[in-house]
Amino acid sequence: MKRFVMRARLGGFLLLLLALISGPISASAAEKVTVFAAASLKDVLTSISEEWKKETGNEAVFSFAASSALAKQIAEGAPADLFISADLDWMDNVEKQGLVKEGTRLSLLANRIVLVAPADSKAELKVAPGFDLAGALGNEKLAMGNVDSVPAGKYGKAALQKLGVWESVSAKVAQAENVRAALLLVSRGEAPFGIVYETDAKVDPKVKILDRFPEDTHKPIIYPAAVLKEAKSPVAAVFLDLLKTEKSKAAFEAAGFTVLAK
Repeated sequence: MKRFVMRARLGGFLLLLLALISGPISASAAEKVTVFAAASLKDVLTSISEEWKKETGNEAVFSFAASSALAKQIAEGAPADLFISADLDWMDNVEKQGLVKEGTRLSLLANRIVLVAPADSKAELKVAPGFDLAGALGNEKLAMGNVDSVPAGKYGKAALQKLGVWESVSAKVAQAENVRAALLLVSRGEAPFGIVYETDAKVDPKVKILDRFPEDTHKPIIYPAAVLKEAKSPVAAVFLDLLKTEKSKAAFEAAGFTVLAK
């Protein structure tokens, strides 16, 4: 009997020691969530997810690209749990195919588009009806996302059309696969001007903002987010909820976004 009690006490001591070494015993193992997100969200979402991993052990795995490319991959069966688009059209496209989990879609963020130049540029241009962007470009290129599919490119083209400038510059546009690629052309000095999101311009010290495009020259720049119908991660909805917290709101606002989700 004494031997049994001693063994029981020893077993309890070992369990206590194990708990002290390893920390609290989790009710479940850490989970992963796969997020397909617009390229313009790379820095801020990476930062938010790193904090989430420190606090919970859960991990967000990202695929950042143009919203158009991501929507097409989702339609082709890519294993994503969440989709965050840089415009409403591509989320609509995914939703119309029955690929969004009902009741999860929300408008998460808003953004602005701006005209940028390399940081050391001496150029001064103000965005206004008929402004001489073509003259400022000369024989060089205007960096933009693809104007037929990349949201930033579509917004940029619409704005230039509204301002009466598109026809004079359309042949001078260097169309990139996503907004970050367009930004890089300006950052490297390969293009003297570019049209990108304000949030992208703020994270690259090698570019400067010359002016904002008036919001009435293009559709509102809304970033919708949703859990996908075929989501496998048990924390997909949890991560989406995380993006609506005050802590995440502060991170988005610091990056230059306007937070729409409540």
